[in-house]
Amino acid sequence: MSILFWGLTTSVVGKVMLVVGVLKAHGEIAHEHRIDARVLKTFKIERWLTIIGLALIVIGYGMEIYFYGFTPLLTCLGSECAGSVGAILTK
Repeated sequence: MSILFWGLTTSVVGKVMLVVGVLKAHGEIAHEHRIDARVLKTFKIERWLTIIGLALIVIGYGMEIYFYGFTPLLTCLGSECAGSVGAILTK
């Protein structure tokens, strides 16, 4: 399996975790209509799901950048960047 597959998979897992965290917290608020210990516990779970999800999205993005060969764009200066972009676009 290629690094593109793992990059896309990691990104998707991260996005799903973000959605689950937000839905869980907002679902509790919708049902409770007040803030209590149960809702605060849900907020803590949401915070960790969101942090892990964000990390997975960033890792997936890095894998995609590496796979597609965009890493020269991170270290180029001035006219080198234009050449790098041109080389990438003509692949």
